Amino acid sequence: MAPRYVEKMLKHRLVFGILLGLGLVIVVLLDGWVDGSITVDPSDDRPWKGLLFLGLLYGLAIPAHLELGAMLRTKGLHTPIPLVTVASLLLYTTPYWPSCGPLGWGAYICLLLCGTLIALLGFQGLAKGPDGSTAAAGAGILMVVYLGLHGAFVVWMRLHWGVWVLLMYIWVIKGADIGAYALGRRFGRHRLVPLISPGKTWEGLVGAIGLAVLIAVLFAKYCSIMSLWCAVSFGVCFGILGQIGDLVESVLKRDARIKDASNLVPGFGGILDLMDSPLIPAPWACLFLMGVGTGIG
Repeated sequence: MAPRYVEKMLKHRLVFGILLGLGLVIVVLLDGWVDGSITVDPSDDRPWKGLLFLGLLYGLAIPAHLELGAMLRTKGLHTPIPLVTVASLLLYTTPYWPSCGPLGWGAYICLLLCGTLIALLGFQGLAKGPDGSTAAAGAGILMVVYLGLHGAFVVWMRLHWGVWVLLMYIWVIKGADIGAYALGRRFGRHRLVPLISPGKTWEGLVGAIGLAVLIAVLFAKYCSIMSLWCAVSFGVCFGILGQIGDLVESVLKRDARIKDASNLVPGFGGILDLMDSPLIPAPWACLFLMGVGTGIG
């Protein structure tokens, strides 16, 4: 690939990525201002927080399900997209449901997944016959867990730890993407996992970790989220896990023999290509935050 073309693509992706990141910051801060969670007066805090952010996730999740469904169809897996999309959107509301004795959120998630499985098998059997029903139902559950359950942890992060922790998490993950792309394109020589993603290199992983740590430390220092040493650990862990999240989607794309989920987002591909890296690490980010505690709620 010509160096001038690579440089042009790098600049295009960096500029567009930063603009998308700033747009996300505006939406999240507006969300916090609307529900009173970032105002000075604690009495402004309202019980139903994060609805604007939830609406943003809904807007991203619908095309992401369509993209993933199209990828699965290349393998002959015809899953009812409306059904699995509704199941995922319902999972996003999990953190809004108060705990009910010993059941709580876990029961809600289990019942929703069990109901989705029954609905998938029922639809497949009644509409198309039993042939291929097992594979199609499995693909549907994959979609719900990948896009729905992981997304629920992102919503939980917003509600439980607030806008600054959410912004730190997303900027660390996406900053790692930018660092990996920038350093990997310029200095990458040693491939990381060539069978899954030939473009990823060990040099790019170093760039991902470096920029992720820098962003985490800046958030920790100026937003009083956690200690600097915890921020360094956070940056290292989620700089790496963010790249694993990207590789998870790469496995699906390589299986479908496509480069990008779609061409909706210039320089990045599809909506799923934007969501992949923050989704997979989200449960582990919540576990990390529960373990170390944060300076803000």
